[in-house]
Amino acid sequence: MDPIQILWAPDGASMPHLGAKALVDVTDGDTPNLRMPVRMLSVDTPEVTARSADRAAAIDQDFKQLASWMEEGRAPIGDALAEHLKPRLETGHAGTLHFSQGQAASAFGKANMTARLTRPNGTKRNLFVRTADAPFDGNHRLLAYVAPDYSAAERRTMTREQRSTFNLDLVRAGWAAPFVIHPSIPGAADLALLVEAAVEARAAGRGIWESAETLLAYEYRSMERLFQITRSLVEGRELTGSPHAWRERYCADMRTRELFGPEDYVRVGPEYRLWLWPGDLRGAIRDLNLVPSAALTLQPG
Repeated sequence: MDPIQILWAPDGASMPHLGAKALVDVTDGDTPNLRMPVRMLSVDTPEVTARSADRAAAIDQDFKQLASWMEEGRAPIGDALAEHLKPRLETGHAGTLHFSQGQAASAFGKANMTARLTRPNGTKRNLFVRTADAPFDGNHRLLAYVAPDYSAAERRTMTREQRSTFNLDLVRAGWAAPFVIHPSIPGAADLALLVEAAVEARAAGRGIWESAETLLAYEYRSMERLFQITRSLVEGRELTGSPHAWRERYCADMRTRELFGPEDYVRVGPEYRLWLWPGDLRGAIRDLNLVPSAALTLQPG
């Protein structure tokens, strides 16, 4: 594992375990107890949004067509990134592979949470939840790192690896790629664990890393958007936004602090990618001492 130079230290809180009621009671007039979806920070598992094998098979064909449009120069994507993605898209089973990986990641996540939240005597532990500085995403999900809430006595007998977050467990098992987005960066020790787990999982070919044809989840989502945009262009329909809206995030290398444009993320190993939204660029360059690459233009395409 290469040394990393990105440091962060957010706070945390404790919340009830997963067996708690779905929502609805009120402790007093100003304290409703809520159940809400949580988007686990710094990790990205394969999507199950296809919902069915039939829909996944349809995406297979969409992505195969997208690969053809890339080959013909009709998709709004640079040559270097197209060459990285085309072998994965043109297989004819990119959607099916991703859907099956998503189902496996979901099964692992459920089984792992159940096991780690269960004490030896069968009772349930609470959840420890560490939220992001901006606690909610655009889909109204709580952004957080989640782990079993071990007692102080338990923690004294455990290593940091043994009391890992569920986020880290997904990466260690190979069912998630690291997806660290500024400013919600793990603390220094936790970030080192995350990167090390990803390096080891990829080297061992675990989970999503078993297949060279894997589309990482953020690539899969961007290719869904690129397919829709390219189809509109091919069919001569007017776009409502930029043809490059499918790839907004910038990427920095955690090892060197070099900052790359949205299509140059492949120049950074997947374990060492730090993602940044355009609106956060200037603050991140200042706060993290990022160095823009020679080819980078700081205006999003």
